[in-house]
Amino acid sequence: MKKFTCVADIGDLSLAVKEALEVKADRFAYTELGRNKTLLMIFFNSSLRTRLSTQKAAMNLGMNVMVLDVNQGAWKLETERGVVMDGDKAEHLLEAIPVMGSYCDIIGVRSFARFESKAEDYEERIIEQFIRYSGRPVFSMEAATRHPLQSFADLITIEEHKRVARPKVVLTWAPHPKALPQAVPNSFAEWMNAADYDFVITHPEGYELDEKFVAGATVEYDQRKAFEGADFIYAKNWAAYQGDSYGKILSTDRSWTVDAEKMALTNNAYFMHCLPVRRNMIVTDEVIESPQSLVIEEAANREISAQVVLKRLLEGLK
Repeated sequence: MKKFTCVADIGDLSLAVKEALEVKADRFAYTELGRNKTLLMIFFNSSLRTRLSTQKAAMNLGMNVMVLDVNQGAWKLETERGVVMDGDKAEHLLEAIPVMGSYCDIIGVRSFARFESKAEDYEERIIEQFIRYSGRPVFSMEAATRHPLQSFADLITIEEHKRVARPKVVLTWAPHPKALPQAVPNSFAEWMNAADYDFVITHPEGYELDEKFVAGATVEYDQRKAFEGADFIYAKNWAAYQGDSYGKILSTDRSWTVDAEKMALTNNAYFMHCLPVRRNMIVTDEVIESPQSLVIEEAANREISAQVVLKRLLEGLK
């Protein structure tokens, strides 16, 4: 594997999950694979689970790890071509990227949607420049349109807990006080469709996602109807995608909060969320603290998804 930005890069999902469970059973079986290899993790945005889980995964593989917070520990970076750099950005990404590549063997990049331009966000300009100019394998630690490490961990978690071969998985929008990117729901939809689950997306009108991620899923605007018979409920907020509403909050309707009454409509479903979560906005205390909550388990599996990806990237260096 030479890069990892989407579900297509991981290949056969059943083999990927099998490998993940093998890695989880013995996390230190491949410590020689990363000996004398260096991972550079570059953060344009804040992180807790991604930073810790990916660094731990690299250490499990025997790698050296460097972490760069672009907005705190480095020059501010210009990302656009053709600009006159007479502002507060002292270095251009086009010089910084190959320099970074010269210091490491693999690069992880985290860069959120800015909501300034849909075209710029959905072209993934930042991570694509790293892929093009670094000369190193690059993987996404969340980009503008996808969060594949999270989605891989979600898939592992569902496979570990499913009670039927083809479970009903529901992605539900929930309210939030801030405008959040579509990366997690886009990516989750892409991976659930690829896994061929009975997959349903429910959200208020106006929150339709990009069709290239939704294709194959059932879209249901009635949240309670969507919850009926579900085996897994995955809650997440996202800002509007369509037209002039891109990046905007259209609703903070608390009736979409996941609570015990709605969970009672399901097939004793498990509750999932990528974290961090706004309690009693996205989900009530009662639900997230229930025995059916998998939020800690899926967060723990972030180490495993990252380790499988890094293992494959290291194997691709040979």
